[in-house]
Amino acid sequence: MAYANETPCSEECPVRKTSKIIEGKWTTLIVRDLLSGKKRYSELQRSLEKISPKLLAARLRLLEKNQLVKRTIYPTVPVTTEYELTLLGRKLEKVIISMSEFGQLL
Repeated sequence: MAYANETPCSEECPVRKTSKIIEGKWTTLIVRDLLSGKKRYSELQRSLEKISPKLLAARLRLLEKNQLVKRTIYPTVPVTTEYELTLLGRKLEKVIISMSEFGQLL
């Protein structure tokens, strides 16, 4: 496994690729919330008290674009939208757990 000081951090660096996806504000917290299962947009917004609706929508779109989140729209009145992690998105669980463990040390 290559670490930061062993090779240059090119576009193909696995750490750089991961960082580009999870670096945005709130992104890791959205993933954390989705680890427990499907969530409606409103549930995510309540859980992440200070996130703006615009930013939550943008982060969810980014996660969906990167195939980490699947969005399902139900034709109800009003429309119900649910989000869940894909198999690829679930691979971030170890990252989130490690972040939690590190945060407990601070």
